[in-house]
Amino acid sequence: MVEPVAKIRPVTLADQKLIRFMVGKAEMEPIAIANDRLYWNPLVLALWLGLSSVFIEYMNWWPKPEHGVFGYLSPVPAFGTLAIAFMFAIDWLNRWDFEDRSSHVLRRPDLVDVPAYYSRSPSSGFWILEYGDRFVGMIALDASLDADVDTIVTPDTVKKDRSGKIKMTKGTSRIATIRHFYVEDPYRRVGMQDDLLDYALAHAFSSDAMLESVRVVESPLRKYIVETLNKHNFKVERKAERVGALRWQNRVRILDRQQWSVARHAE
Repeated sequence: MVEPVAKIRPVTLADQKLIRFMVGKAEMEPIAIANDRLYWNPLVLALWLGLSSVFIEYMNWWPKPEHGVFGYLSPVPAFGTLAIAFMFAIDWLNRWDFEDRSSHVLRRPDLVDVPAYYSRSPSSGFWILEYGDRFVGMIALDASLDADVDTIVTPDTVKKDRSGKIKMTKGTSRIATIRHFYVEDPYRRVGMQDDLLDYALAHAFSSDAMLESVRVVESPLRKYIVETLNKHNFKVERKAERVGALRWQNRVRILDRQQWSVARHAE
């Protein structure tokens, strides 16, 4: 039996559907983490218990020992009903920011023709990490002249040449952007995200001397990404937008060529 082999490869046109699905999945994953954190927030728990007690009092559902063992279960429907209501409300409060961001990311120009977009600069690339035939993760580093652009594609912004291909300017920016970075949950414990980031940074800084830095937006709801950015010496550049019901603070982090080079030679 042949053992599966892990490999990092560039995306192809055949990967378009997979990439779009995984990008959408990556953008919506933090909502589950945000919901979970709110479920166990002390204030939310206190409010749930308080309202459940009021409901029990109103319905006269306090335990009734005279009914035997099952009499002690009479408050359970009140706690369960309020729990479902709270879960629905928390998901509703958190969902808008993440759905809006997911829709925005999926409509950016880099996902119209992924291989073409990420071939505009020698330092750019969109790579998939696979274990055998199984998808493990992906990372996209944009070093093109549009690396700092976050606009979406609309019919009037798409320009095509005579052959029908979308026109894209070529060149390398001083600061690249990591647009997509995701690893499936079972592989995070073994540090597959570190391998992906190592590969992308080595490719970017080694391919074009014009590139000076790499920038990425960090979310506190993606702990495994935060940890690998810390390992690779990304520094906080500035605060970004807040998301979710508790307004979690995203941050922009940056790594310059010198810091990357020092860290690489220290290994």
